[in-house]
This record gives sequence, structure tokens and C-alpha cells, in this order.
Amino acid sequence: MNWVNKHKLPTIESIKYNNHQCLKINDLWNTLHSTFNIALHCQVDVNILNEITDKSILSWPTFSKKEFRLALANCNNSSVPGPDKLS
Repeated sequence: MNWVNKHKLPTIESIKYNNHQCLKINDLWNTLHSTFNIALHCQVDVNILNEITDKSILSWPTFSKKEFRLALANCNNSSVPGPDKLS
């Protein structure tokens, strides 16, 4: 199974707080703690959730186990499904 093999991790930028990188666990904890405390007493208007419209429920066409296995066999092992084709 190729999808369980080790893969090279993507290069990412570290978390920054006050223009300093959080490279140690204490720095990361202080960042989380400070950010939480800033937002702790902020007022939140939950009525904004009422503006979200309901989406219609999509139904799946029926398919057999054989069709499912064939579809999986034809998948690329190095990307995910969807329009962005992330590796």
C-alpha cells in the first residue's frame, strides 16, 4: 500500500507571535495563552450563524463493492481527490 509509506513533510513556516518565531514549547504555550486571554472577554454575536443558508442534501448513487474497489485501484497514490490536487 503506497499511501502508508513515509512521505517527505512539506516545508512550513513556524508560528509567529509579536514577530518572533515560536520554536520552543514554552514560546508556543505563551503565545496560545496570550491569544486566548485577549479573546476571553470579547463579545460574540452568535446570530451571525442564522445567516448561514441550509444546503440541500445530496444523494449518492448506488454502487457495488467491486465498483468501489475498481475506483480506488484507479486513484493516484500521491494526491488527494478534489480540484486542488494537493500532494
